[in-house]
Order: sequence, then C-alpha cells, then structure tokens
Amino acid sequence: MRRTCVDMVYELAKQDSRVIFVGSDLGAGLLDDMKADMPDRFFMEGVCEQNLIGMAAGLAMEGYIPYVNTIATFITRRCYEQVAVDVCLHNLHVRLIGNGGGMVYAPLGPTHMATDDIAIMRALPNMAVVAPVDADDMKRFMARTPDWPGPIYIRLGKGGDKVVSREEDGFEIGKANLLRKTGEVLIVTTGVMASRALEAAETLGQEGITCGVLNMHTVKPLDDKTLLDLAAKVKLVVTVEEHSRIGGLGSAVTDALVENLGADLPAIHRIALPDVFPEDYGSQDSLMQHYGLQPPEIADAIRKKSQA
Repeated sequence: MRRTCVDMVYELAKQDSRVIFVGSDLGAGLLDDMKADMPDRFFMEGVCEQNLIGMAAGLAMEGYIPYVNTIATFITRRCYEQVAVDVCLHNLHVRLIGNGGGMVYAPLGPTHMATDDIAIMRALPNMAVVAPVDADDMKRFMARTPDWPGPIYIRLGKGGDKVVSREEDGFEIGKANLLRKTGEVLIVTTGVMASRALEAAETLGQEGITCGVLNMHTVKPLDDKTLLDLAAKVKLVVTVEEHSRIGGLGSAVTDALVENLGADLPAIHRIALPDVFPEDYGSQDSLMQHYGLQPPEIADAIRKKSQA
C-alpha cells in the first residue's frame, strides 16, 4: 500500500504538471525515478514538518497540487496548527500522506503510533479523511485525488496487506463499498481492518450469525446514505477501527445513526482502542491482539453483543 501510494504520485505527475512530491526525511531511494525525471517537482526536506506544511501551502496557492509524505504522527500531531491555518483555512489542494496509521510503528512505542489521527483530522473544516483498504484500493483512490476540491488526509497501512477490495466496486471519495452482504449485523470498518472484519464475519457466518461488512474507506465525508440504508435493516451495527474509540470512525458512524434513525436506531457497538496511549512495544499484530482487534477477538465481541 505504501509503495503503491508514492508510486502513484509519480504516475499522476506524468499526467498532470501541477503534481509535486514533498517528503520529510524519508528513506534513500524513494521515488528515485521521479527525482531524476522531474527534479523541479521532487523535494525532500529535513525533520521540520511545520515548515513542510507551510511550503506545501505556498505551492498550492501557486496552483500546484503537493503530495506531502511523512510519518502519520508527525504530519498530524506535530504540525496540526499549520495544517489547520495554512491548509484547511484556505481550503488548499494539499494531499497529506501519513505513513503508519494506527499501530504500524508499534516497535517505536506511543510517540510513533497514530491512534488519534483520524479524530484530529476529522475535526478540521474542509479536510477529507481517507483510509484505503489495500494496495489495489489505494491505486484506484489516488487516481481520484488530483481533482478533489480541498485538502485530503491519506492514512497508510504498513504495506503487504491482504487484497480484499474489488475492481468492480471502483473508488469514489465519500462513497462506501459493501464487501459482504448484510444480515442481522452490519460491520462498518475502514483501512486495513476491513480484511480482519471479513475474517470475523466469515467465522460468525458459520455459526449462523450473518454479518455484512461495509468498507467506509472515506471517514470524512462519511457516506451517510449507504450507512443509513443498511443500518435500518439490521439489529446491530458494529464499528471496527485501529484507532481510539474517541473521535474516529465509531464516533462518526454513531453521530450519523443517532441523528437520523430515531426510533429505528439499531444497537451500536464500537470495537476500537480504549482511551489510552498504547504503552506496549512489539509488533502491530501483537498489539492488535492485545486490544481485541484481530479476527478472533472481533468475532467474539460481536458474538457476545448479538446474543445479549
């Protein structure tokens, strides 16, 4: 997913002279072909993300479309004021690519784990928030980004994620894709959690608990219409995300359901990280298991809730 995303920046740059890549202290060899072919449209800055955002905002004001890439915690927390005032206030065409959304950087501890990035980006007016599910999904999404009328925060997984998206579903920013037909339960998920939600749904289906899976790849703007149409037909809506339970996908879905369904509101259950800084060090998978985000734990949580 990560390699696909940055490679697509180069492909877009070949087609659109407005596209520029701006990175912050990223590894050697990244986009070497673009650097060689388009040296005036490839910039690798140092460890100063606030300046990176100001630079991107200036380029966008001159008519360019900057794709800014660095670690997710740095591009959100470290330069939040610059993203808000320089980019969002002016509704600029800047694309913020956050490496390692969620707990990808688990070996480096809480300072590097982006478990609040969706929440803080959602809070900004004009900002779109997108978390593609796999590399194929990323490719289809990136093709849509040059003409989106405002800033976008792009949440990247680690890479090598199982491909569960489908070509026939396409990709439209703000339009969710149903990956599995609904039954009594609707699982709403985003990013790399979609494959885990599908595995959990398969397990539960074998037990007679029918679960649909809705890939809400765009957390903002949320696809309220699809969500409400599906939620009105089920007994239980479950959100699954690699993020704090505060302010992320679960909050967005709950807001939409509560505000629109009234007496027809189904039961809602949110599977997410608790309100903590993840303190353990280890692999992304081990921390996901610790916080109940792997398929067996997801299935168990839904099983208990559906039987309550």
